[in-house]
Order: sequence, then structure tokens, then C-alpha cells
Amino acid sequence: MNNKIETLSTVRLAYTSELYKIVDSLNRTLKEDDLMFGLALDEEDDETAIFTIYRT
Repeated sequence: MNNKIETLSTVRLAYTSELYKIVDSLNRTLKEDDLMFGLALDEEDDETAIFTIYRT
């Protein structure tokens, strides 16, 4: 069994407090398609979010 996670895309965008709702919805909807989505704050800029798409 291969447990490798592949990064497909990473995008930097302006952070808003509701971005997590989109990521949560994508994860719930597309987990069956072996896709996973992540959201993190930029370590150097609290106003920038990093959105990442992974294939699991």
C-alpha cells in the first residue's frame, strides 16, 4: 500500500477568517477522489494564507 502524498498545487492569497469553510467543504466532498486540501498562515505574514491541494 502506497501512503505517499503528492502536492498538486499551492496558491498564496489574502487571508480571510472564512477560508477554512471552503477547505472543509472541499475535503468532505472530494476525499473519495483521493484529494486533500490544506490551509495555513504564512509564517512571515499573518495576512497571507497558503492553500494547498494534495493527492493522497
